[in-house]
Amino acid sequence: MSHNAESTAFRSALEVIRAVEPRVADAIGAELADQRESLKLIASENYASPATLLAMGNWFSDKYAEGTVGRRFYAGCQNVDTVEALAAEHARELFGAAHAYAQPHSGIDANLVAFWAILADRVESPALKRAQVRQVNDLTEADWFALRRELGDQRMLGMSLDAGGHLTHGFRPNISGKMFDQRSYGTDPATGLIDYDRVAEAAREFKPLILVAGYSAYPRKVNFRIMREIADSVGATFMVDMAHFAGLVAGKVFTGDFDPVPHAHIVTTTTHKSLRGPRGGMVLCGPELADQVDRGCPMVLGGPLPHVMAAKAVALAEARRPDFADYARRIVDNAQALADGLLRRGATLVTGGTDNHLVLIDVSGYGLTGRQAEQALLDSGIVTNRNAVPQDPNGAWYTSGIRIGTPALTTRGLGAAEMDATAELIHTVLTQTTAGSGPDGAPSKAKYVLDPAVAEQVGKQAADLLTPFPLYPEVDLT
Repeated sequence: MSHNAESTAFRSALEVIRAVEPRVADAIGAELADQRESLKLIASENYASPATLLAMGNWFSDKYAEGTVGRRFYAGCQNVDTVEALAAEHARELFGAAHAYAQPHSGIDANLVAFWAILADRVESPALKRAQVRQVNDLTEADWFALRRELGDQRMLGMSLDAGGHLTHGFRPNISGKMFDQRSYGTDPATGLIDYDRVAEAAREFKPLILVAGYSAYPRKVNFRIMREIADSVGATFMVDMAHFAGLVAGKVFTGDFDPVPHAHIVTTTTHKSLRGPRGGMVLCGPELADQVDRGCPMVLGGPLPHVMAAKAVALAEARRPDFADYARRIVDNAQALADGLLRRGATLVTGGTDNHLVLIDVSGYGLTGRQAEQALLDSGIVTNRNAVPQDPNGAWYTSGIRIGTPALTTRGLGAAEMDATAELIHTVLTQTTAGSGPDGAPSKAKYVLDPAVAEQVGKQAADLLTPFPLYPEVDLT
């Protein structure tokens, strides 16, 4: 039994939980065991440090703190002010931003804060003029409904879902698609790459209020200088959602034209994924939007989560250390090694490779849908997620792709040799899996056939691959 601080802290926490609801304690322990034994290749997942995890389990969880630093709607928030100010300070220094807002509970919340901040700042509406106010949250109910009708004509131009964009960039099932008249820009059908001339043409034709850049499944860099020039040419506000690659920006892997912060009017991000913090969101902006952004609560957000802001402050402090830059570089090195290993084994990759943390495999060449491939890999101890590819014939549910990423395995210490071995395991599963049939004998997009012996063998190989790279080695729950 280990007696270090981390082991003592987590063992003690589980003992306290077990005394009240043992099934929750068991599920927490089981989750750690599952994560230790699986090849985690979900591009949006990572492993937060023990310090970050522990920062979330404390008395800050008990505190209401609507408002922002120094301007709360509740008394007794002096300690919340401290951790929120620290999170914002670390974010400003880490990303070189003029202003940081650390309250959003998620990436979607961060985007909603950004959208409404832009609308409140940019829209010249009769409703606002009649009310003689500049803030949306100052409107009367009658003025609000008048304004909402007018905002229905506002336009957003963002990356299409099948090209790698995100639901929150204006797609109809999401609230962003109901707030805005939305149009998408895609990628070149031949290369899978963004065609900036076509984006500029779409912007000139559509004249959006907001031009959104950023992605959840695009395996290349984006030139944010060019995108800002396009936004400026049509008078649009340029917003970047860097949730997926924030760690690569923080680690100075993406610099110059590929760092969104100097080029965008406003930047949103999550604090987990490649940034390796707690699950949450954040907004970065210049002084011209700072006042509007700081009204995220109560304009869009519910009560801030002070315990999560404390964890954000810890994770952002960690990201400012020199070793984080090395970690960010290794994320990309590993992704490229994984892509090379797959290509050498005959896999088809969207854009033919990667510049960032993720790889998108078109599994139609294996005769599978993304859903079939995802489940067959999971049966074999490899955790991925299905994802649409450009012009995907199977749509967003079944898909034709598998998205894989390297932030989590890089945190565990795996390198290029292990990425090549991982490519071999993925290729083995996909080549040994066949599409199944439905009850009527028709081809199924969900059912598949994989010899359980193959799945068991690959799972054992995956576990063996991970053995030299223990997850949370400082945490012993026995």
